[in-house]
Amino acid sequence: MQQFIFLFSLFLLLPFFLLLSKRLKIHETQKPLPPGPSKLPFIGNLHQMFGSLPHHTLQKLSQKHGPLMHLQLGELPTVIVSSPKLAKEVLQTHGLIFADRPNLTVARVMSRDNNCIVSFAPYGDYWRQMRQIYIGELLNAKSIWSFSSILEDELSNLMKSIQSQKGKQIVFGEMIMSCLYSTICRTTAGRKEICRDDKEALIMTARETGSLTGVFNLGDLFPSSKLVQFMVSMKPYRLNDLRNKIDGILENIINHRENSKTNDDSEEDILDILLRLEKRNDSQFTITRDHIKAIIFELSIAGSLTSSVLVEWAMSELIKHPRVMERTQSEIREALKGKERITTKDTTELKYLNFVIKETLRLHPPGPLLAPRQSREQCEIGGYMIPAGTIAVINAWAIGRDPECWNDPEEFRPERFQDSSVNFMGTDFELIPFGAGRRICPGINYGVNSIQLLLSHLLYHFNWKLPPGIKPGDLDMTERFGGAVSRKHGLRLLAEAYNE
Repeated sequence: MQQFIFLFSLFLLLPFFLLLSKRLKIHETQKPLPPGPSKLPFIGNLHQMFGSLPHHTLQKLSQKHGPLMHLQLGELPTVIVSSPKLAKEVLQTHGLIFADRPNLTVARVMSRDNNCIVSFAPYGDYWRQMRQIYIGELLNAKSIWSFSSILEDELSNLMKSIQSQKGKQIVFGEMIMSCLYSTICRTTAGRKEICRDDKEALIMTARETGSLTGVFNLGDLFPSSKLVQFMVSMKPYRLNDLRNKIDGILENIINHRENSKTNDDSEEDILDILLRLEKRNDSQFTITRDHIKAIIFELSIAGSLTSSVLVEWAMSELIKHPRVMERTQSEIREALKGKERITTKDTTELKYLNFVIKETLRLHPPGPLLAPRQSREQCEIGGYMIPAGTIAVINAWAIGRDPECWNDPEEFRPERFQDSSVNFMGTDFELIPFGAGRRICPGINYGVNSIQLLLSHLLYHFNWKLPPGIKPGDLDMTERFGGAVSRKHGLRLLAEAYNE
């Protein structure tokens, strides 16, 4: 009888032992998480993020723990990617798995919780449709050509303005920002609808939104903590205020357009296209007024803030390196001598200028930490297991300074691209300032065209120098972190007209 009870008990326990054996076997064969620094209870690795700019801190940690590093940022499991090979695995090889975005406060508030900001919309049918509208309607070759002609016109006004400030210090970044915003205002909503006050208000709002934008804010890192959400509640309130201000300005612009639009044959701008798509309503997802306002604001930030920051960094490097400045200006002035107008086609043929732009993007990517991705399912990267729901952050700034990819990576040397086919279009992962894969920036061509035109005009028509008492080698290149990493101290220059 006892033997029967023993055998019966063993039979009942057999499934448990089989399940335990299977789990132990899985545990033995399962890949480990990537290495990383030790973590504290509740805050994880947040204490290691203080004291320096995030992309600098993450580079130093990665140099110690490896190019694929695991961090616990509050409640969020996060991997930091700091090499081209691993960036390619995340953005291309496993691009579909990492096609999603985390739910960030700034995107949620600015889009009124309806995910209409395309850059941060979840991956899915809506994102795919809006992406197609961006590429096929708003930023196609015809539109970019039209935008370039508007920028050329605005640059003509800018050259006259600089000429009138002879002998005066010019706050370079603000001047470029204003020019680009005027261009964006005209390309999105036409000249008449944007009065000066509205333009200035949009510029200030875009800047403040950018200053409140990073990879994450504290509330994003502790989504389940009511205490933390209460402590940081002022930031969403401020974002709400900014969004309401933007809504008011854009609503007036749209209403003015709808009330004044005539059936003429004038060329469509971006607002015309969006209103046409709203009325047509033949797509899977209805385009609403909120979508139109979100797209215009998104294009405004992307088309002005990031481009103006890049032009300011490029000019800073040229001022700091007189030899490079001289060679760049010589190329431009020789190639464009006698031309009444400098066009986009002219600038694409300026090889050394384009090397300068590449080198600026390598050392000063506008978003040094690419917009975060979130894994949709478990996968393996670099021999390590990445669980579903993990945040992936690509440190493009660190990759651009990786000594395994670049000789003398801290030096500004445009000649490095002389015999190199490396470009920034998302196929060469050692240079990915605009991202890569499914969610690469759709406005690369427009942004680069703007930078080429701006620099070629500024360097052709004027000689630039620092205010008295500052030597080129002493120029402060300290960064300020935000939506786009800019100079901590704005560049101030004196301009002297070039006489051919």
